[in-house]
Amino acid sequence: MSQNVDKIKDHFQLFQEPEYQEMFARKREFEGGASKEEIERVREWTKSWEYREKNFAREALTINPAKACQPLGAIFAAAGFEGTLPFVHGSQGCVAYFRSHLTRNYKEPFQAVSSSMTEDAAVFGGLKNMIDGLANSYALYKPKMIALCTTCMAEVIGDDLGSFITNSKNEGAVPQDFPVPFAHTPSFVGSHITGYDNMLKGILIALTDGKKTETDNGKINFIPGFDPYIGNIRDLKNILSLMDVPSTVLADNAESFDSPNLGEFKMYNGGTTLEEAGDSINAKATISFQKYSTPKTLEYLKQEGGQKTATYRPIGVRGTDEFLMALSELTGKAIPEELEIERGRVVDAITDSQAWLHGKRIAIYGDPDHVLGLLNFTLELGMQPVHVVVNNGNVAGFEEEAKELLANDPNGKEATVWIGKDLWHLRSLLDTEPVDLLIGNSYGKFLQRDTGTPLVRIGYPIFDRHHQHRYSILGYKGAFNLINWIVNTILDELDRGSMDLGVNDTSFDLVR
Repeated sequence: MSQNVDKIKDHFQLFQEPEYQEMFARKREFEGGASKEEIERVREWTKSWEYREKNFAREALTINPAKACQPLGAIFAAAGFEGTLPFVHGSQGCVAYFRSHLTRNYKEPFQAVSSSMTEDAAVFGGLKNMIDGLANSYALYKPKMIALCTTCMAEVIGDDLGSFITNSKNEGAVPQDFPVPFAHTPSFVGSHITGYDNMLKGILIALTDGKKTETDNGKINFIPGFDPYIGNIRDLKNILSLMDVPSTVLADNAESFDSPNLGEFKMYNGGTTLEEAGDSINAKATISFQKYSTPKTLEYLKQEGGQKTATYRPIGVRGTDEFLMALSELTGKAIPEELEIERGRVVDAITDSQAWLHGKRIAIYGDPDHVLGLLNFTLELGMQPVHVVVNNGNVAGFEEEAKELLANDPNGKEATVWIGKDLWHLRSLLDTEPVDLLIGNSYGKFLQRDTGTPLVRIGYPIFDRHHQHRYSILGYKGAFNLINWIVNTILDELDRGSMDLGVNDTSFDLVR
């Protein structure tokens, strides 16, 4: 064997060795797999308009939906609060998947526990599991709050979280005054952005109970939404500091997903304090950066807190301009010169790169608010969106907002917005109506391989690249990062396409 203790090869090298190639060939023969010629014939057929029509006619199958389920969003929201332990009422395998998903994206250990429901709990209910789970979690992990959500199993059998928590406290699993907010998060409806909203609202309901005062506290609440870029929160705090805006960032998970290695393990890092969260009901206003992942939370703060609520997407120049001007008007604070200089640098960067960006045909997929922010910015750059795929875009108002944004820009008039479609649908779109660039999460690498379309990794999850979550895509600084990723992907592709000596290397340029 080519693998031994003196020369360890990773799988990229190892599986190319002759013995493994022979094994794969025998495996294909044993399984009765199709010949390479037949596979190639079918692969070519799947690029046709005929196959596209069949693909878009399917109803009972989803292939690579580019979304996750509600509990993932719920524990993501819970991780943004001080000393909070996410608790998933359901099977152990589900919470293991959610923890793995977040750990692979952030390269950080993610803590969450489960009530470990099995067959007996599916028949008789999961109350005993919850009582034991809450008692063990409280004793072992010493959280300040346990945020509870559900999986499909608990929802199908109809477990009532409110009464279960009350019964658990009566049994002494946790103290009566210990906060255990909850949200019903069935995986078979909605997506991770729905779960984020349900959990955040549940946490605020629990923490703000009885905290409403006659006067506001002079602060503004900011809700990032299901935002994988912890750099966004840090850049937001910098903006608020420069403008001297009293604020509370709700579900602040920047430290949870990017904690320092100081030689000692800490289970809980950072997060919005429970006191701040409780006082958020008294803010003068709440601003969300994601309209479609926070509708219930905004409605709660508007109705119960009597607050002004608004949504802004400070992605790109235009989006950041709108946010800063609204913030200045709301607070009476001037926009500082430092931010004006940042804006000028972004405009200069766009000018530097516009020759490589203008007119490029692009496809974008992802969550509703991220897609809208990226559409707005790419249109600013003179790019031409062609395919817009949002599997979880069946939320009130999204399709109309996206189509209006595209219709109001000459470069967006050819774009088609596809709601509820998956990445296998997008594959057909890329094969029949090719584009220059694909923008979305790591799952797009399969489309890049199949269609040859260069991929710019933006969104969640990004499993196959490191450290991108530490950057920002918010504000003028975030716009720099977006321009950098997009234009350099284009330039990398130009280099890859001009490396054959004496064939296509005429434009293998050192300066671009």
